[in-house]
Amino acid sequence: VQLQASGGGLVQAGGSLRLSCAASGSIFRINAVGWYRQAPGKQRELVARIFSVADSTNYANSVKGRFAISRDSAKNTVYLQMNSLKPEDTAVYYCNGKIQEYGMGVKDYWGQGTLVTVSS
Repeated sequence: VQLQASGGGLVQAGGSLRLSCAASGSIFRINAVGWYRQAPGKQRELVARIFSVADSTNYANSVKGRFAISRDSAKNTVYLQMNSLKPEDTAVYYCNGKIQEYGMGVKDYWGQGTLVTVSS
């Protein structure tokens, strides 16, 4: 199983970006996918997560009302729509999937990270 993150870039404050996390491989079920971010000198933090059960979601307080996570099950892809971006959103964004392969238990998988830079 592989996760491919994409969509990062440079944007001005107040702008928008959409990140994508595409899962591929021998996937039986994707239980949850989360977006994390890590700014220079800071710990990695959870930004948003979506669960396969009822598409329930949760968000970090710092992004509530600005970011929206969604998924396309047919494409095994999760999106993070980021609006009203602030310079403090600048970080490398990683996606994490709790994925079950056929005949195996649930494991954690990480994408390679995509850089988001928000200029003031």
